[in-house]
Amino acid sequence: MGLVRAATVLLAVLAVTACAERSPGPLRAEVPEPPGLPTEPDALVLRVDQVGGFTLPGADAGRLPMVSVHADGRVFGQGPMAAIYPAFAWPNVQVRQVPVEEVRALVDRALEAGVADTEDLGSPPLADVPTTRFTLVTSDGRLVREVYALSEGLGEEGLTDEQRDARADLQSFLDELMEVAQPFDGSPAGYEPEAIAAVVRPWTAPEDDGSGLDFGGTPQPWPGPPLPGEPIGPDVHCLVVTGDQATAVRAAAAGANVLTPWAGRDGAAWSVTFRPLLPDESTCADLLD
Repeated sequence: MGLVRAATVLLAVLAVTACAERSPGPLRAEVPEPPGLPTEPDALVLRVDQVGGFTLPGADAGRLPMVSVHADGRVFGQGPMAAIYPAFAWPNVQVRQVPVEEVRALVDRALEAGVADTEDLGSPPLADVPTTRFTLVTSDGRLVREVYALSEGLGEEGLTDEQRDARADLQSFLDELMEVAQPFDGSPAGYEPEAIAAVVRPWTAPEDDGSGLDFGGTPQPWPGPPLPGEPIGPDVHCLVVTGDQATAVRAAAAGANVLTPWAGRDGAAWSVTFRPLLPDESTCADLLD
């Protein structure tokens, strides 16, 4: 009986060992690799724009992004402008350099905040409010997330709790991006663009506001390519200035305001919005939806 019992135990051990060898063990979930950054240094990674709202036709083409993050770690934002009217013609575009690792962290944060999500975020009952557009570019492709009245609609009725939470996550992420672009340490520097887009409309004299001040001024000679450029919308044209002409245009814009009329070669007066092109932009088409 002892031998039989020992043989039985041995057979049981061998059976268990065989089963263990055949068993694949617990399945492990594969962790997806995080998306990579674009390989070109000038390539766009993250951008937040505001589009639409109560504006002039073609205004989006001349509007600067709120924040623009590029693959080499350059981060562009809008610096402070003097609180005067009319405002200076040349925009205050600021740029700072951050480590590429921080760019990767911002991509992860964008995904956590819901930039890649597709659920409906609702439409607050507000009129003529801009839409905030988040653009994310990685090795997986290009993602665009648009939110109507993002900040303005946070406290409005007509939204579900889930929509409010999703909007709050995106607003929090935008706030973080703004802090990256405009930190308190004074690190951003003025941006020196290689190319400038001029968004051109027929000039009209501003209405008399009763102040007795003349904001129209004398038409200034235009130092760039012939105005008005290529049409991009009803009564809206665009042209790109590079090289020595870009230097001359920037110098002229530095002494002008947003109401300054610019005299074309035919003597016609034009209104010009100056839009420095960012590293991933080279044509007027890059400024259009």
